Amino acid sequence: MSARDVHTIIAEDAEDAATHVAQLLANAAAAGEEVALTGGSTPGRAYELAAELEPDWSRAGVWWGDERCVPPDDERSNFGLAKQTLLDRLKAQPRRLARIRGEDEPTAAAAAYERELAGTRLDFVLLGLGPDGHVASLFPNSPGLDERERLVIPAEAGLEPYVERVTLTPPPLRASRLIVFLVSGETKADAVARALAGPPDPAVPGSLIRSEGGETRAVLDRAAAARLRN
Repeated sequence: MSARDVHTIIAEDAEDAATHVAQLLANAAAAGEEVALTGGSTPGRAYELAAELEPDWSRAGVWWGDERCVPPDDERSNFGLAKQTLLDRLKAQPRRLARIRGEDEPTAAAAAYERELAGTRLDFVLLGLGPDGHVASLFPNSPGLDERERLVIPAEAGLEPYVERVTLTPPPLRASRLIVFLVSGETKADAVARALAGPPDPAVPGSLIRSEGGETRAVLDRAAAARLRN
């Protein structure tokens, strides 16, 4: 299976993949772009390397594609991950730091973040990919995949950790000038094949997210790319 509408970069291993994405993040920060970060198990190393490559993020805006509904110092917080691996390592903080308030009631947190995001077009969206094919907190066959009006919604978790979520909807994700999937590990190989090479399918949310006016890339280690072909 070959990727559909996605420029695919195959890295030797997870460290190589993180290094590639770190350079993209550093470039975006230096250019003063609006960058949406992701959580999960994969991006932390990329954030560490990005802080080394570009320690001055004072021209950039930083957003999140989704958040777990926990306080920012909770180990499950996407903001907390970025704070430890990226923000705390910078010499100059982003000019705009738009955190989803995971400690608030989910509907209220989603409404507040929508007001903050309104009028902003993201330049760079970094996404992971779950083994079930989910992206952000858009899980298989979830109602949020059909959302066309709202930018941010509350969502239920389809995988651990089973806490409520707040997530961007497909429209602001697709509007980004650059979408980058960062995926590593053999446990993601099937999801990668279905999301990047399969037909658009709400059972595989990653298959529905492509940049509508820009570019979509996937940075994969060899294990994650095992079921793709050139």
